Amino acid sequence: ELRDALVALRTEWPQLAQELALGRLSPQPGLPEGVRDQLQALLTPDAARAAELRAECALGFEGIVLRLWPQLEVVVVRTAHGTERLYCDSLRQADCQGLPFYCPFYQAAGALLGVNLWPVEPEPRFLLCPDWAFCEFLPCLANKEPRTVLLDELWEGREYGLVVTAQPGEYRCCTGEVLKVTGFHKQCPMVEPVRRESQTLSVRGESIPEEQFYQSLCRTLRMWPGARLIDYVCVESSLLGDTSGPCAPHYEVFMELQGVRDLSEGQRYKLDQQIQEDFPTYKSFRFKGSIGPLRLHLVRPGTFTRLREALGSPMPMPRVLREEQLLQLVQGSVIS
Repeated sequence: ELRDALVALRTEWPQLAQELALGRLSPQPGLPEGVRDQLQALLTPDAARAAELRAECALGFEGIVLRLWPQLEVVVVRTAHGTERLYCDSLRQADCQGLPFYCPFYQAAGALLGVNLWPVEPEPRFLLCPDWAFCEFLPCLANKEPRTVLLDELWEGREYGLVVTAQPGEYRCCTGEVLKVTGFHKQCPMVEPVRRESQTLSVRGESIPEEQFYQSLCRTLRMWPGARLIDYVCVESSLLGDTSGPCAPHYEVFMELQGVRDLSEGQRYKLDQQIQEDFPTYKSFRFKGSIGPLRLHLVRPGTFTRLREALGSPMPMPRVLREEQLLQLVQGSVIS
């Protein structure tokens, strides 16, 4: 949401400055009249601030947030782990340059579970709070049928699937989140979210986690001169139905790039090659032909803003789409 707002600032700052100077909102498509009236009541003419906005935006957008709000001290974010780092890194490098980021709480399945007591550390870790919700943990490396363990049975360095009962009387919920125990604060475990099982790519049982796929994508980006990743989602070909054709199961990746107009077939294939290099099981299936080559599509600017609006939720962006309606929205924005 923060990045979307700053993208709007980049594209609409002349209109915003004019509205600020006049103290009058222009028509806002989709904005209820009552809400528009409330916003209008809050807006008073401010010619000096409008001139400041024009001057700063005309200089470019690196560090624009701190230039417009010089007393700002920190950017507080809801989520800063996994592939949500894509947004944080993008903001740190450009609009929010010079500002620290702090993710104060860990939430899952609609429940508040932990607090970050170490705001200056670059990688967020969270102290689990025993009385906020009832948590159980499934060891990821259990040899037999796993049983859940409790807070006092966790081991440092191990990974666990998270099971939550948020309030008395609610059903247990397997959240699909995997946590790594990074240590203990006194006797309470500190954890770092490492992946979401629901966002694992797997068309033949190869199981590629979202975070590791994202790392492969970042390595590929370095081979595309001038390209900057804005956003992306993946789809397993089974969701495409008849449109996927007779070829073997495969991945389709939809991304928005800045700095390049198009990619050659050779450039696109580099992502498939990088995934083969990073995941031997995937490479083996590709060699045998039981997984087809990855297909990469570029989408027009604003696609992912519309996707987040369609999701209608402040939860982290899904990296593997599972719903046909969302897939159709993205497919309708493909430009190459």
